[in-house]
Amino acid sequence: MNTDLLVVAVLAGVANWAFRALPILARTDRLAAGGWLERFFSATGPAAIATLFVAAILPELVPDPARLVPALTGTLAVLATFRLRRSVVLSTLAGAVIHGATVWLLG
Repeated sequence: MNTDLLVVAVLAGVANWAFRALPILARTDRLAAGGWLERFFSATGPAAIATLFVAAILPELVPDPARLVPALTGTLAVLATFRLRRSVVLSTLAGAVIHGATVWLLG
C-alpha cells in the first residue's frame, strides 16, 4: 500500500473522530444559544461528510473514467438527498447505498 494513501486515510479518520467527539466532550448543552462555538459544532456534521468524501474519492482519481462512476453516483445521491431533506444522516446513507449499488452493478 502507498504510504501517502495510508497517511491520508489516518488523518481523515482522526479528523472524523474529532468532529464527532468534540461536541460531546465540550458539553454543548451548556453553550450560549447562537454563539460562535455553537455554530462551529453545528457545522461538524457536514464537515465530517466532507472529510469522508475526500478520503473516499482520492483513491478513485485515476485515469480510468469507469472507476469514477460509483463515486459520482454516490456524490450526486448525497447532494440530491441533502437538497430535498436537509438531513446529514439521510444524505450519508443515500450516498453509501447508491455508491455500493453502483459498484455491485458494475461488477
